[in-house]
Amino acid sequence: MTTPHPTAPAITGLTARPLTRELVRPWGDTVREMHVVEVIVTAADGTSGTGFSWTPTIGATAIIALLENDIRDFVLGRPAEASTLWPDLWAHLHEAGSGGLTTIAMAGVDLALWDRAATLADRPLADALGRRRESAPVYGSGVNLHYPLDELVAQAQRWVRSGYTGAKIKVGRPDLAEDVDRVAAVREVLGPDRRLMVDANQRWDLPTARRAAAALSPFGIDWLEEPLRADDTWGYANLRASIDIPVALGENCHTVHRFRDLIAASAVDVVQPNVVRVGGITPYLAIADLARTHSLTVAPHLLPELSGHLALAAPVETWVEDVEDASFERLGFLAEPTGVTLAGGRLRVGDRPGLGFRFHPDSIPRTVHSSAHERAIS
Repeated sequence: MTTPHPTAPAITGLTARPLTRELVRPWGDTVREMHVVEVIVTAADGTSGTGFSWTPTIGATAIIALLENDIRDFVLGRPAEASTLWPDLWAHLHEAGSGGLTTIAMAGVDLALWDRAATLADRPLADALGRRRESAPVYGSGVNLHYPLDELVAQAQRWVRSGYTGAKIKVGRPDLAEDVDRVAAVREVLGPDRRLMVDANQRWDLPTARRAAAALSPFGIDWLEEPLRADDTWGYANLRASIDIPVALGENCHTVHRFRDLIAASAVDVVQPNVVRVGGITPYLAIADLARTHSLTVAPHLLPELSGHLALAAPVETWVEDVEDASFERLGFLAEPTGVTLAGGRLRVGDRPGLGFRFHPDSIPRTVHSSAHERAIS
């Protein structure tokens, strides 16, 4: 236990609660649910903040274990201030891994502390960060590799009707010709002026990625996302040097050091940190600053209800990703709206203080079972 920071009261409590909801549109046969861990941090002055960790497929049990067994005792008594706490907590957890489960668990605490600070100031997070614009562009996205072609086309048509000026689809079918047909069909729906991105979700090796890039290039692709395994720095550097489509990655990178190495290797054009996977807002801001220092595009991965705040405070206009029917509000995680709205292809943030996340009290976990999960950390 440490002496509290003179300007921040000590942390006096931390509670965690795992939540599960069924996806409206399953992300394949094996991905039909999304898992969230609500994290509430309280301080000695009676204030509190709400954050969350996010594990769409696996890892919720491990996140709870880290919060209960390793994070709780470390943070109690320390200053309730995100930038002060984050580096010490990361160093404490580093032996268990520099990123991944450790940073995802840390995000719950970091987000809660940012929520507390912004709520205390009676300002939305975007304003607490320094809002630079009133709205941000949104692109439609979907986990749709398993969709038949007619369903994929119908989804693209919905994006057009919603006013999106950009869209992203999955690629990586066993037969490259199928990918070409699907991309061609979506490009036809979008027309020549809307942006089109493709995401291979780490499915290819280097030769396959080169062939795919050559085949898809005629359709005006804005970026090719995660064609290789996310930790294959050598592969990405070689791929980027040999294709004419910008390379995007970052959703499965977890530390500023990992992003630094990718940038130094000239392996990436579009940097896509996921604010939860990197450990919260504190490290996200450092990663975004690093990318912009090297004149790279920053495109936050998923979570528009959170990423939207960051986009409105970004130095340059930043696109926000909206995966169809996968928002926390749409899935039923929330007791009330966050104040973030999507309309006419633009995201806006209302005047609700803090991050705006208030999770539904009856969002009881159905697939994570343990008496340990049901007890509060206090």
